[in-house]
Formats: sequence, structure tokens, C-alpha cells
Amino acid sequence: MIHTSAHARVGLVGNPSDMYFGKTIAAAITNFSARVTLWQSPSIELKPHPVNDPFAFDGLAQLTEKVRVEGYYGGLRLLFATCKKFYEFCDERGIKLPKRNFTLSYDTTIPRQVGLGGSSAIITATVRALMRFYGVRPDVDIPLPELPSLVLSVETEELGITAGLQDRVVQSYGGTVFMDFSEAVMLAQGHGTYTRLGSAALPPLFLAYTAIGSESGKVHNDVRYRYESGDPEVLGAMREFADYAVAAREALDAGDHARFGAIMDQNFDLRRRIYGDKAIGDRDMEMVDIARQNGCAAKFSGSQGAVVGMCLEPSRLPRVRGEYLARGFQFAELAVHDPDAD
Repeated sequence: MIHTSAHARVGLVGNPSDMYFGKTIAAAITNFSARVTLWQSPSIELKPHPVNDPFAFDGLAQLTEKVRVEGYYGGLRLLFATCKKFYEFCDERGIKLPKRNFTLSYDTTIPRQVGLGGSSAIITATVRALMRFYGVRPDVDIPLPELPSLVLSVETEELGITAGLQDRVVQSYGGTVFMDFSEAVMLAQGHGTYTRLGSAALPPLFLAYTAIGSESGKVHNDVRYRYESGDPEVLGAMREFADYAVAAREALDAGDHARFGAIMDQNFDLRRRIYGDKAIGDRDMEMVDIARQNGCAAKFSGSQGAVVGMCLEPSRLPRVRGEYLARGFQFAELAVHDPDAD
């Protein structure tokens, strides 16, 4: 019986420039995780999740509500696509897989479609389980810097999801990671340069999120088109996002949390300017406003649906939490642990 997991993640600074040869800092948070269980069996069986992959409903009203809240996409398609891509990856690399079959199931506590990397966490955990089951060696058969690219290919090539490497990198590495996706770096080595940062240097962080999210690819589509069309405003913004990540890393190294928070705010303000208020949405803007009105820094953790915030004065946190809960949001103080700290 093989058990593997991957944590939710928050983009701290620099996103969304990971999709545009930029630089980012992100952290894997241990508050939420996806878990995969795999065991040997006579045939390959992928088990649907009882909540995320329902095939029976009490009536059309319940079916419609399920689709309205969570969309058409559950986790089963992620398992199918991951298994297919894993086999093809190993075949292309000449990695011989033993002839054995398995049953695979998953569970997740990561809130869906609110920019916390829920889909990529399921894929990452599944790849880890398949590697263990088939004896594919980490850092030998699949070097760690290449693992995020394999995970990303499941989403972009198999499922047609618009996504970048950031989520997959931090979920593969764990802890807090600085990522350099500069074009010269990507072309030279086929992936970015990833550096673990000490998570103990992070300021106190919190997360607020909505009950209903949206698929992130839809949020990125317009900006992607403008980028590929050479829009000077978007090109300049992506360079600026990358500069924020470098400056934020320097602030962490210096222990300057106030500077780090100011950069988080700048990151959101630039994103708002590029994407526009219509794409941001009133509900998501409200989450940022609550933080700022209480003297806290805040920005989107990913595409939309959740914000990551920083509150340097612990005495303010109960009021911040209360305001979020009173307005119908969820709230959590974040925990980030480096992989070797456990």
C-alpha cells in the first residue's frame, strides 16, 4: 500500500510571470493537501472520488447545482491523464516499467478552483505514487528539476489547461522556492532554476478564500493573447513582476517583512491594472480590501478566488479573521514547513 501527498500552494510574489519567462516566489502550505493511495491489483482501476466525481444524483436540481458550483471537472480526469503521460514519459526516456497493475484512489482537502494548486497537487501526488510503485528513481530517472515539467505536461498537453510551472515546482520541492523562468535559462536547460528558501524567514501569513471559484485558465486567456501579440503594457508588466520577486527575496534575506509586504501589495496593484477590475471581480477585490483596511498586505494566491495576506501585528489578526468570516469567506493562518524540517 503506497501513500503519497502534495500540498496546496500560494504564490507570494511574482505571479503570474511564471507563464511569461518571469520569476516568482511561492510556498507549499501544509494546511491543505492532496493524497493518493495506490496498491497492486490484477487490473488497473482508477477509483472516482465520492464527492468530486459523482455519477449519481437525487435529481436534476442536485446535478445542476453541483455543476454550477464546481463545474464539469472532477479529479478522475487528472488520474487518467497522469497515468497516460507517466507511461509515455518513461517510454520516451527508455525507463522500463515492470509489468504490474494497480488500483489508484485520491482524496483532497484543497479548496477547489480558488488558486491553490488543487489539480496540480493531485497530479504531483499521483506521479510520486507511480514512481514508487514502478521503482522509478527520484533524482536519477526523473531529476527533481524535471518533475514539475512532467506534471505541467499532464495539464497543458493532455487536458488543455492554461497553466505555468510555478505550482508544480513548489509542490515538487516543498517549502518556499524562488523560481527563475528567464527565457535564456529555460532554453539552455529545458526548465527553470529553482532555489529553496528558508521558510522560517517568511512573515506570518494568512489565507482568505471564497466557497466558489473558477477555472484559472479562463482568467489567463486574454492576457496570454495580449502577451503573444506583443502588447507593450503586458510585456513590461511581466518584467516588473519578475523584478518584484527578486526584490522580495532580498527583503526576506534582510529580514525586512515590511518591505516584503509592500512588494506583495505592488504585485496585486500591477495585476489589477493589467487584468482589469472586470476580471478581478467584486468578490475577490473585497478580500483584498478587507486586508488592506486592517493594515495588512494582500495579493491573489494564484489566479483568483483566494488571497494570501501578511499581518505584522498579531493583535489585528482576530479582527481580520472576524471580518472575513462575517462576509462569508473562509480564513486560515498558514503553515509552511521545509521538507527537511519534519
